[in-house]
Amino acid sequence: MKTVALAIFPGVQSLDVAGPLDVFMEANGFVAPGSGYELTLVAADRAPLRASNGLQISADVSFDKAQKSYDLLLVAGGPGLPAADADPALTGWLADMAPRCPRYGSVCTGAFALGHAGLIDDKTVTTHWQNAPLLAKRFPRARVEFDRIYSRDGALVTSAGVTAGIDLGLALVQEDHGPDVALAVAKRLVVVAQRQGGQSQFSPYLVPQPEPDSPIARVHAHVIAHLREDHHVEVLADVAGMSPRTFARSFKEETRMTPADFVEGARIDAARNRLEGGDLPLKVVAFECGFSTAEHMRQVFVRRLGLTPSQYRANFRAA
Repeated sequence: MKTVALAIFPGVQSLDVAGPLDVFMEANGFVAPGSGYELTLVAADRAPLRASNGLQISADVSFDKAQKSYDLLLVAGGPGLPAADADPALTGWLADMAPRCPRYGSVCTGAFALGHAGLIDDKTVTTHWQNAPLLAKRFPRARVEFDRIYSRDGALVTSAGVTAGIDLGLALVQEDHGPDVALAVAKRLVVVAQRQGGQSQFSPYLVPQPEPDSPIARVHAHVIAHLREDHHVEVLADVAGMSPRTFARSFKEETRMTPADFVEGARIDAARNRLEGGDLPLKVVAFECGFSTAEHMRQVFVRRLGLTPSQYRANFRAA
């Protein structure tokens, strides 16, 4: 049996707990006896705690009693976790236990708890797309992927928001027991077996600016309206009415990304909309969205979203 520990706390998101645990428990029905998963909930103590939706959950064991190593250690997320200060009990237990486990990680905003424990420095991670910019800001040494369903960096595994914990669980089941078992579990749970990327159905990049008439907002609008044009810093600085150096600095301070990152993200978003909504050939989508070639678009999709344009269309095209 592979031992799985999931850390919980007051205000935890109940789906962050139930999603992956249901995957592992269902997997037990499709593998040989004794080769599945043994599940343990861990918290500061065993007193019932309330999840963010009001559901009461009780841990199986407290942090001070959970001192053995586990095959997989996860920490769930919660709506209040991104803005909260570090929880010493949770952070201390994670910092002590994670290095002793072959795999460890987080579901959704649990990545913030890993960050407080020093476990995502110099690592590639993901989290809920709405909280990814804050994660990157609070833990600048982490390499935060804004639009991944789940991420694997060595022993570290992280998932995107809420139900993406199911995707992470399925990926780990496939790693342990093969694609047939993972598919059987996905069918049992009535979920997509291989939802690899593009977690948000609307853009995590093109967020409204607090000042609609600001120079940065003008640049955003210009890029979106002229995707096929070249958008060098000098050109965008002229749109903003700034010097290139001042513009580059101001843009990154306000948006937490470089102008080049924004342009690339805008093109990805435009391509995603076309892929979701129709059957245009990939080379036409690439041209309309400002990519030099269909192959260039494919490379950017794989790097930014973890799947090809064709895979994205197959997963997310509107019925």
